[in-house]
Amino acid sequence: MRNVLYLTFALLLTSTTTPAAPPELHVAAAANLSNVLPVLNAAFEKKTGIHIVPSMGATAQLAQQIENGAPFDVFLSADVSHVDQLVGKQIVIPETRAIYARGELVVWAPHTPAIRSLNDLAKPDVHAIAIAKPELAPYGAAAIEVLKAAKLWDKVEKKVVYSPSISIAKQYADTGNAEAAFTALALTIDEHGNSFPVDGKLHKPIDQALGIIKASNQQKEARAFTAFLKSADARAILKRFGYTAP
Repeated sequence: MRNVLYLTFALLLTSTTTPAAPPELHVAAAANLSNVLPVLNAAFEKKTGIHIVPSMGATAQLAQQIENGAPFDVFLSADVSHVDQLVGKQIVIPETRAIYARGELVVWAPHTPAIRSLNDLAKPDVHAIAIAKPELAPYGAAAIEVLKAAKLWDKVEKKVVYSPSISIAKQYADTGNAEAAFTALALTIDEHGNSFPVDGKLHKPIDQALGIIKASNQQKEARAFTAFLKSADARAILKRFGYTAP
């Protein structure tokens, strides 16, 4: 009997001393954030104890998943329009909608140092240019806008290889399946390889908006995270990865 009591006491002691799992926040995030989001998440978790569970993908696909009821708490878009559409459908809480960063478009040609300008993309020895599908990814739409503004679209359209996201477009150039790719500065800033920035005057600003999902059961945590993204600490991290303030 005494042994049973000791065992019961030991089990009770164990159950009361086991630390509770940290609260989790499920975040749908545009693919251009693949490198910066882990850094932001680590800083936020250190500050609040809240753990971020990210799901990365093309903006349009994530928006569709949210509209179909995917259990996300926060949406970090690569543009403004998809967040605004979800606000209009009463899926994202209107007052939580905010622009958290402005992205920069670059041409990434890590294995082709001869590509130094947009005009070089039209040269005959450039056979494939990777661009994220414009209907899915705002950076892809910006890339096509750039090529048309630079009067190059008719010369390079047949060379364009479409990818499902901005990060996969970059992988095409990384692996040599394309000589160049239009991608986000944030995905290349710490990597060695040939790249150059695209003149921002050739496309509309890539402002990136966020919003909290109305159906989320983690409203307090979601508001803490979105407030953090607008803080000086988060802006310093975003700046380090090539984002600017909107």
